[in-house]
Amino acid sequence: MTPDEYVEAVLDLVERIPPGRVMSYGAVADALAERSGRSSARLVGNIMARHGGAVPWHRVVNSTGRLPPGHEREARARLLAEGTPLRASGVDLAAAGWSPEEGEGAWPPEERM
Repeated sequence: MTPDEYVEAVLDLVERIPPGRVMSYGAVADALAERSGRSSARLVGNIMARHGGAVPWHRVVNSTGRLPPGHEREARARLLAEGTPLRASGVDLAAAGWSPEEGEGAWPPEERM
């Protein structure tokens, strides 16, 4: 998988996270690791910072549930509007964590032609 294809795969996965649910940067990296050969939460964070504006970026948090740095207020408002279980320090990952295996359809999605 090329770097551009990996960026697209990250954004595609983030688009699949349902309202009211979240994934950590590491969970996104782990979900893509087998087919991409990459597993870096930091790389996912960089991709979200540079390219994540058109996807539900607020549904990706760090491994403790903290909201995206510099965007905590907006992320919290969006997550509250979606009914996401929150704690004072961020998202309740035990209640709101999501995995692609829970979603509709097969994972990974079929390759685009």
